[in-house]
Amino acid sequence: MSTAITLIILALLVLYVVSIYNTLVSLKNRHQNAFAQIEVQLKRRYDLIPNLVETAKGYLKHERETLEAVISARNQALAGLQAASADPTSASGIAQLGGAESALTSALGRLNVVMEAYPDLKANQNMMQVSEELTTTENRVAFARQAFNDAVTAYNSYKQSFPPVIFAGAFGHRQDASLLEFDDSPAIQAAPKVQF
Repeated sequence: MSTAITLIILALLVLYVVSIYNTLVSLKNRHQNAFAQIEVQLKRRYDLIPNLVETAKGYLKHERETLEAVISARNQALAGLQAASADPTSASGIAQLGGAESALTSALGRLNVVMEAYPDLKANQNMMQVSEELTTTENRVAFARQAFNDAVTAYNSYKQSFPPVIFAGAFGHRQDASLLEFDDSPAIQAAPKVQF
């Protein structure tokens, strides 16, 4: 009788440990999927930026420096995304992406200021369409980033709680996932605004 009770208790403990393992895997997969959603939106953003710059080039010939800064920041952000995509659990990759995104948002803000000085450019149908797509994408990036950070928080909270904290390292979940954070500058936190 005592052997049966011991086996039942042991079986329940094993099931509980398996449940912890499965929950850790599920939460890790959720935060990696959330990163994949950010990746989709950022790639869309990076694809739109050259169209915006090409449309603006005809009007802003003497604003070449601003346009080159936007393209350079876009290329750095794309490199940061590729580094983070290679390993979404890497804190340094996520930090690199956050810094590059901050620089890109700042460069786009400077471009928007320059565009305000050109009424013909603001009225151009192609410019309006690309700008609207970029604004929509900025909103999607913000939502995807929020979902990613929520998934990372859920994963880290579960992994750090008791008793999962006892088993997390043994199950290959040693490092906490990193939040995707941008610089705290108010100019960077605001989405680029394009007004016509």
